[in-house]
Amino acid sequence: MNEAVLLRCQEVISYRFDDAEILRKALTHASAASKRSASNERLEFLGDAILGMVICEEIFINNPDLAEGQMTKIKSSVVSRQTCAITANKLGLTDLLSLGKGISSADHIPTSIAAAVFESIIGAIYMDGGLQVARKFIIEQMGDAISEATASEHQSNYKSLLQQYAQQHWNTTPQYNLVDEKGPEHSKCFEVAVRINGRQYPSAWGSNKKQAEQKAALAALRKLGVVKKTDLETPEEIQ
Repeated sequence: MNEAVLLRCQEVISYRFDDAEILRKALTHASAASKRSASNERLEFLGDAILGMVICEEIFINNPDLAEGQMTKIKSSVVSRQTCAITANKLGLTDLLSLGKGISSADHIPTSIAAAVFESIIGAIYMDGGLQVARKFIIEQMGDAISEATASEHQSNYKSLLQQYAQQHWNTTPQYNLVDEKGPEHSKCFEVAVRINGRQYPSAWGSNKKQAEQKAALAALRKLGVVKKTDLETPEEIQ
């Protein structure tokens, strides 16, 4: 690997290495290494852990209303092999990767290899510059992916979406009221209505209070014009 490749890589990631050998290793696939320890596999392992930690912290700090399961969904989407591969290709890292002849001659570099070089670059930046520098790189490159995944999760959580809307427009919080309940103890149905800023919106039934509240929030969002009838539909999705 010549120096021009290392310089080009530092340009695209906007970081200058003190130890260029770390970067060289990050850009060396096992198929092109003299031995496994000379490849980017160990840096990939490290980078994967740092990526997960930074993304989790970002989601946790910026979404105090999300439950554990929702945060896990966002994290899984952002750190997925596909998302990492897309980021690597966008930066042009796969073009700078040193590969063995069998792989380099292929028409398409596998997603796993593209994702791995992105993670190994994260590991290399961490080793050379520390956590804050690595964190800055991750947020710069994956900020849009975090925002998109978070927006998608909020969209599927009608209570969260309604709360955001109410706080933005009226600086208040929706209140959920149990209107009615029917059925035997072991199989009850619940009717819930939501009130915001003195106005009560259409009630909704659910097989449990949580489901009824989600449906009531959806009814309010439709009434407010935030969600159309064709958006995010199907009762099976509202759990």
